[in-house]
Amino acid sequence: MTSFFSRFVAPALLAAGMLASPALAGQCPAGQEGANALAGHPTKPKNVTDDTIGAIDLGAEIAVPGRQLRTRKLVLQPGGVVPFHSHDNRPALIYTMSGEVTEHRSTCRVPIVHKAGEVSREVNGVSHYWINNGKVPAVLLSSDVYQGK
Repeated sequence: MTSFFSRFVAPALLAAGMLASPALAGQCPAGQEGANALAGHPTKPKNVTDDTIGAIDLGAEIAVPGRQLRTRKLVLQPGGVVPFHSHDNRPALIYTMSGEVTEHRSTCRVPIVHKAGEVSREVNGVSHYWINNGKVPAVLLSSDVYQGK
């Protein structure tokens, strides 16, 4: 059985030039996997824009009603924050276009730095937040399966 990602998401990202040579270096370092309570996590966005640049109704396309495949552009200014959130039942791929951003993830005991050209996989069981600790804006493309309102 073909996975949703390999059948629909990967071809779309490949066509957009985003998966020509994906770098997965921005994942949890070996030996650091494990529970992280993320105590004191941020709950509000800060200095971040989040613009949807495209969406597809998956009910009409592949009989998954109430879900969208969407792509968003996020720009985190220096000091910017994407607040704590969960990816249960909402898988996503995040491509770092420029700059770098630090992810604090529930399944990794240390922060993960994502650099330009890297892809982050967000799946069931992952809760996290992102902070731009750099001096330049970090630009991210996020493609996720979203339960529309």
